Amino acid sequence: MHAVEERGAAMSLEIAAEFAIMLIAANLHTPQAPPGTGQLSARERELVTLVAQGRTDAQIAAQLYISVRTVRTHLDRIRDKTSCRRRADLTRLALQAHLV
Repeated sequence: MHAVEERGAAMSLEIAAEFAIMLIAANLHTPQAPPGTGQLSARERELVTLVAQGRTDAQIAAQLYISVRTVRTHLDRIRDKTSCRRRADLTRLALQAHLV
């Protein structure tokens, strides 16, 4: 830590500004949460997690005490919000969002 402080103190104002700009630019290019996960409700994220775990619609319905039709309605809304059409896409989304 001390070495870092010394090195930083040795930087000119110009170099420090360039370094700060470089760090900001790097943060802009780091992957954020996958598109669509931020707009999912807690229940929708729960369904995405269960799909990613390989559960069928019937198994999800039984676990959440809802009907299969309700599960399918939730999944349709999730697909509309995320543009994930297949269960594999939803699984990928769950992995990227660290839901599983």
